[in-house]
Amino acid sequence: MSSVEGVRLDKWLWAARFYKTRSIARDMIDGGKIQVDGDRGRPAKAVKVGMLISLRQGNDLREVEVLEVSDKRGGAPQAAKMYRETEASIAARETAAANRKLVGAGPDHRPDKKERRAMERFRRDQM
Repeated sequence: MSSVEGVRLDKWLWAARFYKTRSIARDMIDGGKIQVDGDRGRPAKAVKVGMLISLRQGNDLREVEVLEVSDKRGGAPQAAKMYRETEASIAARETAAANRKLVGAGPDHRPDKKERRAMERFRRDQM
């Protein structure tokens, strides 16, 4: 993995495997979902070692410290060496995951024909 002085933010997010493509990374930056050292990020912002990047990935908000700067996308083990997630971020993600689990994601399966007819009958009887 080649180390360079500074890399574009969108390229670093792609190389660190936070997003599948650079265009998705750029869209996330343009949408305000990425912050660099507390300020709103720009795709061309130069990433340097020691910077703190906050990013939204799905339902989770991650805060990572840049450990290595590279413009090449490698394997997942190499990408994991490029950053370190903060302890506060890990704790917040675990708490949010536990809360989502408590709330529940909904039914375990799609209703079959018999269950659909029972729901329709229930709705019809409620009116």
